[in-house]
Amino acid sequence: MNTTFDVAIVGAGAAGIAAAGRLAGSGLNTILLEASSRIGGRAWTVELDGMALDLGCGWLHSADRNPWTRIAEQTGFEIDRRNPPWGRSVPRPGFSIDEQAAAGEAYDRWHDRMLTRPLPRDIAADHLVPGDRWNPYLQALSGFINGTALEHLSIQDYANYEAVATEENWRPLRGYGTLIASHLPPETVCMLVTPLERLTLSPKGGVILATPRGELHARTVILTVSSNVLAGGTMQLPDELEPWREAPGRLPLGYDEKLFLHIVDEATFPSELHAIGNPYDEATVAYHVRPLGRPMIECFLGGASARLLADGGPVAAREHVMKELVGLFGAKARSGLRFLTTSQWRHDTRVGGAYSHALPGYSSARRTLAAPFENRIFFAGEATHESAFSTAHGAYASGIRAAEEAIAAMAVASR
Repeated sequence: MNTTFDVAIVGAGAAGIAAAGRLAGSGLNTILLEASSRIGGRAWTVELDGMALDLGCGWLHSADRNPWTRIAEQTGFEIDRRNPPWGRSVPRPGFSIDEQAAAGEAYDRWHDRMLTRPLPRDIAADHLVPGDRWNPYLQALSGFINGTALEHLSIQDYANYEAVATEENWRPLRGYGTLIASHLPPETVCMLVTPLERLTLSPKGGVILATPRGELHARTVILTVSSNVLAGGTMQLPDELEPWREAPGRLPLGYDEKLFLHIVDEATFPSELHAIGNPYDEATVAYHVRPLGRPMIECFLGGASARLLADGGPVAAREHVMKELVGLFGAKARSGLRFLTTSQWRHDTRVGGAYSHALPGYSSARRTLAAPFENRIFFAGEATHESAFSTAHGAYASGIRAAEEAIAAMAVASR
């Protein structure tokens, strides 16, 4: 096998696949290395009981300007363009219309204070009203949106996302993971189960990549692994890259997981219902009941509730979910539901969590992480995007950007 390449891409998630797509046809000899046994990264669709379940990203956020929307349309992936159920003011079990209105007003007031009334510290929790009954609800929302408590969230980072996000959220019917994985160019050489163990700067220029299958040499490399992997110790990097080891440590992946239940008794559960287990508990779970009319419940655990899964395991998470569902739908929920599967992003050493958030005072770390090193090492992934972080379309844009940086660097070197 050839062991010398113009470009080596590390990580076959949305960013790595986008980079491979941009490099296809460029004339540059490219290889894609992936630590796991599949492509897609945090975009992962599994087929169970005849249903496409997205264990990772599932919604085309900012869908009206999301490049994956265009790719889906061009490749024949059907998209459901209906508004998501979480934005509708409808009767919900355990959460009356009046309570929803009061909770929404509390969120709007907090959101307005945070974005328009600067405080000395860049900490989102500083804008909570002490003792307000909706603070646990706001913390739960932060868990779903950011994967972390408001005490650990940068206001500036949050504002950067809000400034460009749109309200359009659509769903690829065959799964977001299926869509992203299908976009890998067929001509791209992709080596699965090939983690990068050590990256060394070659004194002759370029880089040396040590893997369990041997060493590879590349003139340039695009690193698309998660911020937790970069900051962790599973991959050895040269001392010269210490700033790129520090920056991702300030952009940790949050706690977000999914748990899926098959509905045995469909009469008990209405279609396309969004429910909150307990809006007064920051460890509550969000439930999407019978999405697209399918006989299942997608349980979204974020922040404190996702920590239950990370610390207590699937059994503890299932019991927490079942108690909330019994409270919402009655005792029939326990007999009318069967466990399907759950994600385990926090325990996946090749990822290490859900999606990134900037710690207070460190929103600029995204710019640091995105900067190239000596025109031979380039960085991509959702954590490197300054406004579309935590999304598959942010990862896509970062992969295109890094590939174009590599192409430009190679052109300069050739001249």
